[in-house]
Amino acid sequence: MINISDTAQAHFRKLIEREAIPGLGVRLSAADPGTSRADARLEFAEPAELSGDEWAVDCEGFTLYVAADSVQWLDGAEIDYVQQGAGAQLTIRAPKIKGEAPGAAASLVERVRWVMENEVNPQLASHGGRATVQEVSADGVVILRFGGGCHGCGMADVTLKQGIEKTLIARVPGVTAVRDATDHDTGSAPYMPRGTSA
Repeated sequence: MINISDTAQAHFRKLIEREAIPGLGVRLSAADPGTSRADARLEFAEPAELSGDEWAVDCEGFTLYVAADSVQWLDGAEIDYVQQGAGAQLTIRAPKIKGEAPGAAASLVERVRWVMENEVNPQLASHGGRATVQEVSADGVVILRFGGGCHGCGMADVTLKQGIEKTLIARVPGVTAVRDATDHDTGSAPYMPRGTSA
């Protein structure tokens, strides 16, 4: 269920009336759901732009359409329009949009990927980098491949041992070590070129 405050409904109604397009509604969808990049998107939608499988939420004076593939991620979402000083801001809180950490019964691969996507990669992104899980062996060794600013970075070894490996071993029972499978000599835009001292 999605909760839309009275002030948010009044805000949408005012905008829709200004557009004066028959049947105009608002579409809500989840972008990159289940990841740390997940975000909720709102946009106007004319009837011809709808795919037909959206969930319809009747509001006062308009319909909110929820993209069918976003419903599970947006369940429990709250949309509000809040006055802040001299202005106002539309807020969307969607507690399930980034997904939920896999439980202890999930596979080691699922648990490693969750921590990489939701804890490690957001930190690497601050330097324009990322790391993807290439493999997780039966004995708990995680093989990563670096990309972006981490590919060819002179600090990749430190990041791997002092950051990623420590995080994965602490957060994912069963991880025993983390290895790098990246050919760093082929990196074209490293955050810190190799051979550069910190």
